[in-house]
Amino acid sequence: MKMTFYGQFVAGEDQESIRPLIRHNRAFGVGSILDYGVEEDLSPEEAERKEMESCTSAVEREGSGTSKREKQYQAHPAFGDRRDGVISARTYFYANEAKCDSHMETFLACIEAAGQASEDGFSAIKLTALGRPQFLLQFSDVLTKWRRFFHQMAAEQGKAGVAAVDTKLEVAALQESVAKMGIASRTEIKNWFTAETLGVSGTVDLLDWSSLIDSRTELSKHLVVPNMQTGQLEPLLSRFTTEEEQQMTRMLQRMDILAKRATEMGVRLMVDAEQTYFQPAISRLTLAMQRKFNVGKPLIFNTYQCYLKDAYDNITLDVELARREGWCFGAKLVRGAYMAQERSRAAEIGYEDPIHPTYEATNAMYHRCLNYILEELKHNTRAKVMVASHNEDTVHFTLSRMEELGLYPADRQVYFGQLLGMCDQISFPLGQAGFPVYKYVPYGPVMEVLPYLSRRAMENSGVMKGARQERKLLWQELKRRVRTGSLFHRPA
Repeated sequence: MKMTFYGQFVAGEDQESIRPLIRHNRAFGVGSILDYGVEEDLSPEEAERKEMESCTSAVEREGSGTSKREKQYQAHPAFGDRRDGVISARTYFYANEAKCDSHMETFLACIEAAGQASEDGFSAIKLTALGRPQFLLQFSDVLTKWRRFFHQMAAEQGKAGVAAVDTKLEVAALQESVAKMGIASRTEIKNWFTAETLGVSGTVDLLDWSSLIDSRTELSKHLVVPNMQTGQLEPLLSRFTTEEEQQMTRMLQRMDILAKRATEMGVRLMVDAEQTYFQPAISRLTLAMQRKFNVGKPLIFNTYQCYLKDAYDNITLDVELARREGWCFGAKLVRGAYMAQERSRAAEIGYEDPIHPTYEATNAMYHRCLNYILEELKHNTRAKVMVASHNEDTVHFTLSRMEELGLYPADRQVYFGQLLGMCDQISFPLGQAGFPVYKYVPYGPVMEVLPYLSRRAMENSGVMKGARQERKLLWQELKRRVRTGSLFHRPA
């Protein structure tokens, strides 16, 4: 295994054994994104059981209302084997708070290793490893309903179809719409939309609206939304149990510990994207981390999956938020890892598929989002982006736009990222040319990284296509060196 498959895709067993590979790559201008690649090797039945246990244990201990909450959890399609149809991403299953602490310690060890390996390393973290995923589900549901309510009001004011970042609602009309719901007196409603909360423009945009969901805002406690399945009005905000609130606090504490340690070690944290039913909460919590830690430079990078139809709206809103609040925007762009699962879930529940219908449409969205960020970088030297792609056309597009916009490798605003063992014909020429390029470097004991390796194996068609291209390039290079008498190459 070490001489073949493991040796191709995994750097080594521990922090000590991976150092030669990190030094070797660094000599060719290629940095590292460290990740401890150990995963639980569970059967589908075990995975589903663990997920269900994590749904019900809290409510069972809470006592009252158990049956209603438990049924709500069990009816939700998120609770099964979340690995189903997922090849390119790791899945964490909740066991208890001690397990989350263990995951945090693993992330801390990766941060330490990244900090010791180089002065500008990255480490990847996943928020479902740091707390009960059901909290992320509930919080995401609230955020989704809150944004949907804003767009509903926009439609009533005849502003549907306007780009999310440009949509502005008239406060007076918004007050009237809320008053018609009969949830409070007109005087109370008027006090919800004050100059203190929204400024004096007389309009509310989506960023203003999002700021009102704070629990201190009376509006969020009163709003109700229609349940599309029952047709009845329900409170917008779910009521968390005491235990769930404590778990949420511990998740935030773990995130804070990781960010502080990364700051001390000079390591950037990349927060991975996950399923759409978790992602609104993950993005919201990541933004809170960016607001706190991305002061002088981007320390926290949020991940945007460009196969999502709303990817451009999400990026433009977050860039605008960073501008308003004065913190440094940091993003990683990927195409996405949960397509099959997202599509089957949308079909099962009966909502619009959130994924672009074709690969070409996803490519167009990726380049649209990337172009928007590159144009932002031209005017904002503190913002940065990681182009995480194995697609050569995307790399060529990025290099072309950087040249047109006057963005230079030495500015270190645009990073490139690929998996260890894949697309070396992209990574190493970029590194040799002076561009900041990184390999995603998993490490861990042979028998414990088998799930990671099995996922790499399931990407076999893509790997073999890249391998054929690499073999062709290697033969060309070997012939060139024989002809020129420069058979042995030494890194610059």
